[in-house]
Amino acid sequence: MNEEVWLIEPSGPLRGDVEVRGSKNGVSKHMVAAMLGSGESIIHNAPDVGEVGITAQMLRALGINVEITPREIVIAQGPEINPHVPAAFTGLNRIPILMLGPLLHLAGEAFVPLVGGDPIGRRPVDFHVEALRAMGAEVEVSDTGVYAKARRLRGTRIELPYPSVGATETILMSAVLAEGKTVLKGAAMEPEVVELALFLQRMGALIELSPDRRIVIEGVEKLHGASTWLNGDRIEAFSYLAAGLITGGEVRVHGCPQDRLVTAITTLARMGARLDITDDYLSASAPDGLRAAAVQTDTHPGFMTDWQTPLMVLFTQAQGMSVLHETVFENRLVYVPALQKMGCEIEVFDVCLGGPACRYHDTNAKHSAVVRGVSKLRGADVTLPDIRAGFSAVLAAAAAEGTSTLRGVHHIERGYHRPFEQFASLGLKISREKVQSG
Repeated sequence: MNEEVWLIEPSGPLRGDVEVRGSKNGVSKHMVAAMLGSGESIIHNAPDVGEVGITAQMLRALGINVEITPREIVIAQGPEINPHVPAAFTGLNRIPILMLGPLLHLAGEAFVPLVGGDPIGRRPVDFHVEALRAMGAEVEVSDTGVYAKARRLRGTRIELPYPSVGATETILMSAVLAEGKTVLKGAAMEPEVVELALFLQRMGALIELSPDRRIVIEGVEKLHGASTWLNGDRIEAFSYLAAGLITGGEVRVHGCPQDRLVTAITTLARMGARLDITDDYLSASAPDGLRAAAVQTDTHPGFMTDWQTPLMVLFTQAQGMSVLHETVFENRLVYVPALQKMGCEIEVFDVCLGGPACRYHDTNAKHSAVVRGVSKLRGADVTLPDIRAGFSAVLAAAAAEGTSTLRGVHHIERGYHRPFEQFASLGLKISREKVQSG
């Protein structure tokens, strides 16, 4: 079988402009929410990523009409709903679990295969399942997936033990058409979650965002279609800012508002980067070099877990010893061996470094890293385990000496908008090649 690989030759500082579109994490959730509207919904500024295609195929299998054009997605209910997500979608991404609530509203029952996505740690379905049970659904979890049924979901009080983004989104999409009021405590408040709540509100939902991670949802009888414009992807924006810094260049990022990058911008400034922030773009340069830092990932508004993969490569080009403490996923550092192969001096530990003890402090999870800079990076042949790791390997390859061969590039294209073309436009010498796999 033929597999596409990317060949990367370092070509000096990356410079230029990048426009980021709506996020992978945002667009797929909006597509699921659009199932609930009685009319047509339009999602503007959608990215061209693999995740959109996978989610569209799932929705079509359920009887939902989906039309995709270069910049927007149009979604409307079909005449008949099939409440079973086909087993063929097992493990592809984590969207099926979010379809349980909407399918219960549309058909009174639902079956979804087990969740997938990047191998960054356990993504327990427990929070989703317990929330639906609390709302009156009968739910069975088996080796193949999750089956649920309910005549009508009922509003209730739910407290999440951890502010899980996925569980918060499940509860939002289940509560908007439930009977009565749902009060959710311990909710995730990431920009993508708020963006989803705003879209549901446009569709006619009654949602209040209250202080202290509390969301109050009053169920309504029906929702209508709506139109929305997705804000720029904050993961992608930070990744391209890092790409400029890692190679000694400067990338201007358009399309992502400053308020989605507050913590990331300050982290870069503390490391010695010079930021230029306007209403049109953000850019970062480091003419005097970068210095080491200690960073802990956290739920919003803390330093986002998806920002730490490009940050890790940035640390290798900063003077001194940097420390990263991952507190959101226990297996997020799965990509480190690929970077070590490219000369990144990184050691990982199962203790909490660079921050207070987190929920993984008494486990064997390797969730802290110490990085020595400035490391001399070298080209290598590496296989990418997931989306974010893939992007970090491109960054390392751009700053390395010698050619790199990156395998598993489909991961990057699943989550980033046309990354090959974007990197080429910044001056990176990058080419595609077909090779025999397996």
